Amino acid sequence: MDATSQISIDETSIRYDGWRIVVVCFLVATFGWGFGFYGQSVYLAELHRARAWPASLISGATTFFYLFGAVIVAFVAEAVRAFGPRNCLLAGIMAMAVAVIAIGQVTSLWQLYAANALLAFGWAGTSLAIITNTLSLWFDKRRGMAISLALNGASFGGIAGVPLLVLLIGAFGFSRAMMVSALVMLAVLVPIVFGLIGQPPLAGTATMNAVRDAPSSAQIRARALRDIGFLSIAIAFALVLFAQVGFIVHLISFLDPVIGRESAAVAVAVLTAMAMAGRILFSTVIDRLNQRLASALSFLSQAVALAIVINSRSEILLIAACALFGFSVGNLITLPSLIVQREFDPRAFGVLISLSTAINQVTYAFGPGVIGLLRDLSGSYTLPFYGCIALEVIAAGLIMLRGGGAPLRADGSVQSAARP
Repeated sequence: MDATSQISIDETSIRYDGWRIVVVCFLVATFGWGFGFYGQSVYLAELHRARAWPASLISGATTFFYLFGAVIVAFVAEAVRAFGPRNCLLAGIMAMAVAVIAIGQVTSLWQLYAANALLAFGWAGTSLAIITNTLSLWFDKRRGMAISLALNGASFGGIAGVPLLVLLIGAFGFSRAMMVSALVMLAVLVPIVFGLIGQPPLAGTATMNAVRDAPSSAQIRARALRDIGFLSIAIAFALVLFAQVGFIVHLISFLDPVIGRESAAVAVAVLTAMAMAGRILFSTVIDRLNQRLASALSFLSQAVALAIVINSRSEILLIAACALFGFSVGNLITLPSLIVQREFDPRAFGVLISLSTAINQVTYAFGPGVIGLLRDLSGSYTLPFYGCIALEVIAAGLIMLRGGGAPLRADGSVQSAARP
């Protein structure tokens, strides 16, 4: 071991360069989720109004976006390994900008699907997998806090990004608004990513070298898909995100006839704000928690909130239930990476997170559609929301299964002791 590898890095210091990377990832997440996740509802409404295309075909393009994006996300770790985090982030930003402009210009459905295919590349380069892979090169002991703080940009993208996009559409029209938005993203993100995302510190470089020396990602994936400890993480969070995304997409439709559109909008705003609050509060202690138990309790808290939503007609109780549900929303995209970091070989981190993210995305892509179908078949949201409760409870039990013992090694074997 050479002298440089022994130099310690104080991740708790405010002067540590890694915290600037957190700010960069926050901004990337703001635009990534603003255009890639929350923006989909805006695109659907505007294209339905302007082109008179059936909502089912437009939303089908959204499902295609998630499914195609899941395939790409699975290979983010290899891309970071081959090209470095800066180049991957810049490629994702450029792809998203071109896709956003293209969505504003589409005149036929095939063009919308093509634009969503390009948007999927942008999503892979600006969302969870790339952010966790990037921050893992700067953080180890404080990785949980770093990821939690950076992913607040996801919530901010919904709170600020969507209303601003709607305002721009009102002022300039859909096509010009999309072009202006894309240009703003490029103007903000490209110089910041280019200027601040450099070589990882010594600890990160050592980690990256270890990953380069590790066997193939295909071996890691094959072993992971036979490992109960990994599958319990991937499947549990896939079930919960299926319920969570489906519930949130249908929330206004459920609340509107009960408490009115304005109060329903307040409930959604409270849910989103609590997602940020929960993530910030958890970030201070999340690295010291039993993260599987914290996940199980989060799942059960959402089940309780759903039970209140189904059985209450009180505006105060419904908004309070949305707050309870929202408190864990943000942490459910942070916790998988922290469990993987703690329990598995660090050389496999990037591949496992990318694989878990892809599994989650494939699953939750169907959440809104399945809940909508069950609602139409049953005549109310009672059946699908009780189904969501069942998924949350099943996931709470599943996440506590750690498997037979030793964690996965990057070479496809197992090591005898868990990573501390």
